[in-house]
Amino acid sequence: MFLNKQVKHYQIPRFIENDPVGIPHLFSQNADIEIMGFFAALFAWGQRKTIIQKSKELIARMDGRPYDFMVNHQEQDLKNMVGFKHRTFNDTDLLYFIAFLKSHYQKSGSLESAFLKGYSENDENIQSSLNGFRIYFFSLPDAPPRTFKHISSPLQNSACKRLSMFLRWMVRTDQTGVDFGIWKTIKPAQLICPLDLHVARVARKLGLLTRTQNDWKAALELTHNLKRFDAHDPVKYDFALFGLGVEGEM
Repeated sequence: MFLNKQVKHYQIPRFIENDPVGIPHLFSQNADIEIMGFFAALFAWGQRKTIIQKSKELIARMDGRPYDFMVNHQEQDLKNMVGFKHRTFNDTDLLYFIAFLKSHYQKSGSLESAFLKGYSENDENIQSSLNGFRIYFFSLPDAPPRTFKHISSPLQNSACKRLSMFLRWMVRTDQTGVDFGIWKTIKPAQLICPLDLHVARVARKLGLLTRTQNDWKAALELTHNLKRFDAHDPVKYDFALFGLGVEGEM
């Protein structure tokens, strides 16, 4: 099958080099992996080169130890975050993200539990998980109104491309070692395909997507159609759709 061949072509270690998923691959400890995977995924709009550059800048500002910084930083350490900016994400947003992560890791050993607030093993997909995560993420006092736009959810009918991509990295296990598979509660079958412009364009050309808007309903439609090829791991086709789109093969 055409898409299966393309998955094998694009789902290779070389994929990591020029993709934001390469950022969490810089670490070996799960907490560091999930923290920098979270940031790299949320920075993932615009040129991939810039996304990687800004992610590495953030790592440097945290002295190369993301988890240690989150749980052990003092007030004066936050001065290192002042001036950070990536597109519309600025230091006000970053400081709230740090406050949330510190609060969360004081209660839990993994960021996975933050995505289980609305989750049920019987859910068809991660819709309730994403909705529950957004509510939990902004549960701290004085969350800046400007920061809300950086965490999307199906409640806003957002395609949730960046969070879906982050969950793909954390949940999927593959033989080539691109995705990490360090989270074990959410099942690969429940994931939603990250829907960006490249994926949407190729999916429409292949007849896998008819909806014209790139929103949550479109992401559901695409994933539903991909399940015809692999009901247990539909999001593996993200590699093929994205790769074909970036390289202009379609």
